[in-house]
Amino acid sequence: MDTFQPAFSSWLNAPAHQQWLAAEGLRLLAFAKASRLPDGFGNLDDQGRLPDDARAETMNTARMTHSFAMAHIQGLPGFSELVDHGIEALSGPLRDAEHGGWFATAQPHEKDSGKAAYLHAFVALAASSAVVAQRPGAQALLDEAVRVIDAHFWSEEEGALRESFNRDWSEEEAYRGANSNMHATEAFLALADVTDDPRWLVRALRIVERVIHGHAAANDYLVVEHFDRDWQPLREYNHDNPADGFRPYGTTPGHGFEWARLLLHLEAARVQIGMLTPGWLAQDAQKLFEQNCRHGWEVDGAPGIVYTLDWDNRAVVRHRLHWVHAEAAAAASALLKRTDEAQFEAWYRQLWEFCDKHFIDRCDGSWHHELDPQNRPSADIWPGKPDLYHAWQAVLIPRLPLAPSMATALAKLSSPAPV
Repeated sequence: MDTFQPAFSSWLNAPAHQQWLAAEGLRLLAFAKASRLPDGFGNLDDQGRLPDDARAETMNTARMTHSFAMAHIQGLPGFSELVDHGIEALSGPLRDAEHGGWFATAQPHEKDSGKAAYLHAFVALAASSAVVAQRPGAQALLDEAVRVIDAHFWSEEEGALRESFNRDWSEEEAYRGANSNMHATEAFLALADVTDDPRWLVRALRIVERVIHGHAAANDYLVVEHFDRDWQPLREYNHDNPADGFRPYGTTPGHGFEWARLLLHLEAARVQIGMLTPGWLAQDAQKLFEQNCRHGWEVDGAPGIVYTLDWDNRAVVRHRLHWVHAEAAAAASALLKRTDEAQFEAWYRQLWEFCDKHFIDRCDGSWHHELDPQNRPSADIWPGKPDLYHAWQAVLIPRLPLAPSMATALAKLSSPAPV
């Protein structure tokens, strides 16, 4: 971890807290191993079992591959085989061998055979982590992911990703999304490290300039999620389906926290290699965190952060999702390292106390993925416990520097010190 010596006592410097994070990571990993299917990884139920109708999905397969690769890089036995399985699935049954790119599931029906930028960003992230883990087939998977992103998704004119296409790339969705571009930013940070190519940091900054320094800043640092093809906000998008798991109506505080952290990673990555780096990256990160805490935490009178807000910052979907709180804790740790400000220490502790009390499931394993407005486990939006990625990263990020990206940082920690 970077040298971090604030003027106050910090959990980030407490050996017991570091041990607690490491132990929680091991518990999460042990639960997730059961998600393996012949064609990739599937969604586990509340008890960590695969339902009879479980299907391999590209999103979960990519996230699991990325997560298991980071476990392997740390020197944890039992994960290399799972990384290799993920690479084989992403290189085989989940990939469209005819037209290129990745389906959402293995053997999709024609109606759901489209190609989504969101999924391709995760394939690139998984491949980059597998390359750092030095697993067979990882470099070929990475090369193909980069080729597809360059050929179809990256728009140099827009400085962002196009959203989605039909199977043969002949029809494009007339929509632009902040969520897919957020995960592209995450993937591009990893690609910059693995390929040693600064163009990915140039692209990441262009995305952030548009989505955050442009649109979010103009919306009081609450992230505008949905746009038309010309990047005009679609404020009523999914008004009739407000709890959509990927494109909910209104603003999503969890994404504000996720963007805040990514802005600090981007700033650190650019500074690390001597690139011109705007000062507003850290300023915007802090404003994103503060505004989403202000409007998202306890907004309905109960502890926790609500899933969505309307355009008057009133709670719409009041459920508490685990990934939102994982991202908030990770963002608090990043801001704490960047600023040495006690307010972020206070938030970091409060968020982990909440997760420990409400989300961590010490009976059946992993974390409850969702709580109702009274903070009781529920399954209205996300049934089961399919997600390792968010909670696993939340226990890793406080133990790592802001740059390089996670897999590369873990590899450097495992390398011998220069003589």
